[in-house]
Amino acid sequence: MERKRLESIDLVRGIVMIIMALDHTRDYLGIPGANPVNLATTTVPLFFTRWITHICAPTFFLLAGAGARLALRRRSRPELSRFLFTRGLWLIFLELLLLRGLAWQFNFDFRLTMLVILWALGCSMIVLAALVYAPDWLIAAFGIGMIATHNLFDAVDPTSFGRLAPLWTILHAAPGFLVNHPNRQVFVSYALIPWMGVMAAGYVLGAIYAWDSSRRRAFLLRLGIALSVAFVILRVINRYGDPFHWRAQRSTALTIVAFLNTVKYPPSLLFLLMTLGPSLLLLGLFENGTPRPLRFTVVYGRVPLLYFALHAALIHLVALVLCYARYGQVHWMFESPSVTDYPITPPPGWGFSLPIIYLCWIFVVAALYPICRWFAALKQRRTDSWLSYL
Repeated sequence: MERKRLESIDLVRGIVMIIMALDHTRDYLGIPGANPVNLATTTVPLFFTRWITHICAPTFFLLAGAGARLALRRRSRPELSRFLFTRGLWLIFLELLLLRGLAWQFNFDFRLTMLVILWALGCSMIVLAALVYAPDWLIAAFGIGMIATHNLFDAVDPTSFGRLAPLWTILHAAPGFLVNHPNRQVFVSYALIPWMGVMAAGYVLGAIYAWDSSRRRAFLLRLGIALSVAFVILRVINRYGDPFHWRAQRSTALTIVAFLNTVKYPPSLLFLLMTLGPSLLLLGLFENGTPRPLRFTVVYGRVPLLYFALHAALIHLVALVLCYARYGQVHWMFESPSVTDYPITPPPGWGFSLPIIYLCWIFVVAALYPICRWFAALKQRRTDSWLSYL
């Protein structure tokens, strides 16, 4: 029984991690400047290649919170708090130093520092380390309150805080620069307030895994449907929940794209309703077991951090090989990019079609399966404390 409960979480996490690799493959191999969410220039296939990956980050944060709650079964509350605090610091370290140099950039030139998803996950875990001592109703109010109300402050300009402007950028106004000098730039992509709220909500959600399976499945399905319906209603009303209102476009397909084109940076209420609703539906649907065709995805879900690190490095390596095959030189793949070019400095004329991007994505995911399966088996056999940090 316990194995099945955990498997549904690993399954959903594995699915979204596979999807995540598609977005990062497009980042490296796509045509520079081809913004999938710019309605004036995007295409429907390009938009949905990006849109399907929106489910990834909200699901990571939600399941990280739920996993912390499940850890209370084998840790005391003080032990859990210490673990969340130290793991949060570890994720921040990985983002700023190791993964930045060994995976995303292939260099240690720190003229540009990007604070992205592991930074936000780490900070959220550090906050959750303090929250675990609070009652569930207070943690729920903290999380849901951040998710539901943070768009009320969209119009607040960071400069109105004077010297504290960088703090507001970190908390709510990202993406934006914390430091912007010719030889030193620090850019934060993930604002903390909404993401901390999602992790806190996930922690409270984890309490339902003490229920029997049928009750839990019904709750997840109803909640997933409720969030999805709430997204549609609020989006139709077109008044609150996203900084940008949608409007009819030159075609029906693009009008649908405009309706679904919610803001991720920072994640609006509508963005989170649009993504968390389906995530909860998947958790409910897979509560009764893993379909045979999807069993392989559980492997990726059991080793999320290893997979994350390796997939970034492998995608970058694929880009390097394609660059050499096309240009006969690869120095661009080791140069620090600008914020607009991130994650790589593209060579002149760089970029591949969507079919090539999809083929490379499938290759990356398949190539990582053996090492992920090996490491998942190692974690299942052994209980060394260091394994919980990977």
